[in-house]
Amino acid sequence: MITKMDLETKCINTIRMLAVDGVQKANSGHPGMPMGAAPMAYTLWTEFLRHNPTNPAWPNRDRFILSAGHGSMLLYSLLHLTGYDLSLDDLKNFRQWNSRTPGHPESRITPGVETTTGPLGQGISNAVGITIAEAHIAEKFNRPSFPIMDHYTYVIVGDGDLMEGVSAEASSLAGHLGLGKLIVLYDNNHITIEGSTDLAFTEDVMARYIAYDWHVQKVENGNDTSAIREAIENARQVTSRPSIISVRTHIAYGSPNKQDSAGAHGAPLGDEEVLLTKKNLGWPVEPDFHIPEDSLAEFRKAVKRGEEYEGAWFSLFTEYQEKYTDLAKAWNTMWKGELPDGWEEALPDLSSETLATRAASGRAINALSRIVPNLIGGSADLAPSTNTLIDGEGSFSREDRAGRNLHFGVREHAMGAIANGMALHGALRPYVATFLIFSDYMRPTLRLASLERARTIFVFTHDSIGLGEDGPTHQPIEQIPSLRAIPDLIDLRPADAAETVEAWKIAMKSDSPVFLALTRQKLEPLHRDGRPPASSISRGAYILAESGYDHQAVIMASGSEVATALAAMELLQEKGIGVRVVNFASFELFEQQDDDYRNEVLPPEITLRVAIEAAASFGWERYVGLNGAVIGVDRFGASAPGNVNFEKFGFTAENIAATVQNLLSNT
Repeated sequence: MITKMDLETKCINTIRMLAVDGVQKANSGHPGMPMGAAPMAYTLWTEFLRHNPTNPAWPNRDRFILSAGHGSMLLYSLLHLTGYDLSLDDLKNFRQWNSRTPGHPESRITPGVETTTGPLGQGISNAVGITIAEAHIAEKFNRPSFPIMDHYTYVIVGDGDLMEGVSAEASSLAGHLGLGKLIVLYDNNHITIEGSTDLAFTEDVMARYIAYDWHVQKVENGNDTSAIREAIENARQVTSRPSIISVRTHIAYGSPNKQDSAGAHGAPLGDEEVLLTKKNLGWPVEPDFHIPEDSLAEFRKAVKRGEEYEGAWFSLFTEYQEKYTDLAKAWNTMWKGELPDGWEEALPDLSSETLATRAASGRAINALSRIVPNLIGGSADLAPSTNTLIDGEGSFSREDRAGRNLHFGVREHAMGAIANGMALHGALRPYVATFLIFSDYMRPTLRLASLERARTIFVFTHDSIGLGEDGPTHQPIEQIPSLRAIPDLIDLRPADAAETVEAWKIAMKSDSPVFLALTRQKLEPLHRDGRPPASSISRGAYILAESGYDHQAVIMASGSEVATALAAMELLQEKGIGVRVVNFASFELFEQQDDDYRNEVLPPEITLRVAIEAAASFGWERYVGLNGAVIGVDRFGASAPGNVNFEKFGFTAENIAATVQNLLSNT
């Protein structure tokens, strides 16, 4: 008769050996972390995690984030064993072309994966955003006896996660906000790729988390499931602070020659060591990917439990829907990702106003906030400058979970990761803001937002040398072209207030992340009599104006430089030179158009083209071609008034006109 403890050990070893076999078959991966962390993962997934394998999108499920994403076979093994739509063949196809089990977890590929992790520190930071989302939604929708939003967020982190600065930023904010439903399990195995953590990481990590105002516990033996169980129970009882549990584990546990070695971190154990490990753990040598029937039956209890969890929640929500009809309707709209009726009409008409586009964006945010209740956001201590404060709304805090103004402090990297977590949680539309120059601090989060299609809106203001006196440290040069290089990230650089409103319409409808590049300086409204409307930016680039002569050249511009391009067209027209001005608000959206439209805007036969943008010229060559020119900024900026900078750097109608004339004379 097998005892419960025997079965528990067998289940834990099932996780271990699936990970070992998966990595060995792929001849690539990280076997050590899953082998050491299997006991804590088993305990969490079988005794605490409320989830439904048959419906990974159930809104009130607990979220599990494997921040130490290199240990992905741990997660894939758990998903398969507990009954998600992830087959044993998928596990055998680990790290292969078109696999549903990629080298690091990807939320858009594998059912049950909540966030895309691997770059260390991102997962725990996403989890802070997920926990904020849960708290905010709960405050808005829960009513006495109806806790329809009531879940925990669990995270497994490694030493590397806690070395990364982004995790420190996010953890500091989580402690400040008292996010009591965030529980982190720290796989404290003392090993990194280069060797012992003593090489570079000897601080008292738990003392640091005490300073962050977290609830801290230690489990000295990572195989002691009773102690792990007790620690998780204790953490769940602490509602005023996030919790972290340091679990002392051993990388590659059970491997006779690789346990506690850096060699087990990022390489297969090897055929001989796999054989020795199986013998050491009393595991059948054959077949590979062996799953004992009683282990599988134990894990698959999650299916029935999950259906019961969701069934009970659905019954509760049905009652809630009858009692709180309007709230339930709003809930359904938010979770479906729909926008309420009349939201576009609620936006202001700014077509005749002279405004900085950052100010126009602020007007749009406030108009949207009055009709889109799930719009929530903030800045990295720059709300007065980025114009991202929602008037009349409170600040999200320990005391006010309903507040829609988020204050991230000077923590740009964590801000982006937290916003991505909020977007991935579901129901909310988060936006975050800082100066465009500081997007450099956020680049990993922008990249991950694009990879996993998080619907995060990034508001970047002070977008050029027009920033002025703050000088080159604050004037973005290479940032716009570098962000345009990220696949599936929609770039929007509107040319006036009206286009800024349209940019917000695009952002709200988008299924991909979006960034808005906005000015500090005021822009005159573009004169649109007889010209295409501001809504034309939805196609990325469009013909804004053209002179009455046969077109000899095309002038392309974005943002604040569009008005200067129009002025250059008038100068050229006086000289009998016909040109077309193309407003180029978005590379990404223009590339999404069909060939016919792109050729209409940029006729192949017109090869004399000039692009104007107060940023690095890199990227424009695809549109100007060999016979064209770019007026850009291919050096750092200067500390001077913005209008002086534009003149000195050549962003004048006269210089643009002269550039076109010089090109014509050389053809």
